Amino acid sequence: MKLSQKSLCLLAASALTTVLVAVTADLGWSQATRTIKIVVPFPPGGGVDIVARLMGDQIGRVNRTSVVVENRPGAGTLIATEAVARAAPDGNTILFMANSFIINAGLRRGAYDPLTSFEPICLLTRSPNAVVVNSASPYRTLGELIQDARAKPGNLTMAFQGPATSQHIAVEKLKRAASLDMINVPFLGSAPAVNAILGGHVTALFVNYPGVAEQVNAGKVRVLATASRTRIESMPDVPTVSEVVSKGFEEDVWTGAVVPAKTPRETVSQLADWLRAATLSTEVSPKLAVQGFSAAGTCGADFASFLRAQVNEYGQLIRETNMKAE
Repeated sequence: MKLSQKSLCLLAASALTTVLVAVTADLGWSQATRTIKIVVPFPPGGGVDIVARLMGDQIGRVNRTSVVVENRPGAGTLIATEAVARAAPDGNTILFMANSFIINAGLRRGAYDPLTSFEPICLLTRSPNAVVVNSASPYRTLGELIQDARAKPGNLTMAFQGPATSQHIAVEKLKRAASLDMINVPFLGSAPAVNAILGGHVTALFVNYPGVAEQVNAGKVRVLATASRTRIESMPDVPTVSEVVSKGFEEDVWTGAVVPAKTPRETVSQLADWLRAATLSTEVSPKLAVQGFSAAGTCGADFASFLRAQVNEYGQLIRETNMKAE
């Protein structure tokens, strides 16, 4: 049977449609059956957990991929970190971590190497640490607190979430930069540390600002200084530690994502694209800002350079101050 040109065109179009439908269905099935697990080495509700859930929801919806968040706290983040280091390098297991990822490696040598046990994906967020006091405290400025601490060596207390945290590092930095002899008071989490300052049980607290923002807004806590590079937009009258004590002083909390070493380069690149897009998206970025985080979206080689700089800086401070894991 001889077909007209019009019939042949219709048949060709029908065949092409069938192929496209089959390919699309296959791709949709492939994405739908892929499950990405984001491992968080902290309990639910903390800063890294908040970031992980916002990111997981966004990349799951946009890329039609199943994403689950698994909290695996314990042993100062070592349980989760070592588990991810041993996971299959297929891009389906991602570790969301913070400064303790670097600090713990320096304190517990041999546990893992942050530069060789993982492939860096992205620096996701940053948020400032701050020195705060109870609103009833006599200290109105960081300078006043420092002056009194020098006059009463070994008498004033500085609380922080720790050990092996960004806040622990910040306290040691401040004591060195300002030549202070203050008693370290570590707490197992930010919540009990904040309760201690609210109850007047400690002189001051070095804390991640998002963890105390509610108390600051309620007038229960006073911020003396922030450890960010520049002043916080919402508190333009509050100086940075750098302005008061030592130029260049900076210690903020960052959140990043890594995958096991030997994950294929193209897979790492895809995840970086997904996470960068999610971090900077109009859906996620405002939600981060409300929680006190600023979106970073620094990925690939730039994030790798950032991690190397952190290893060098924290390693030197750990050695010089003889910091301990416990």
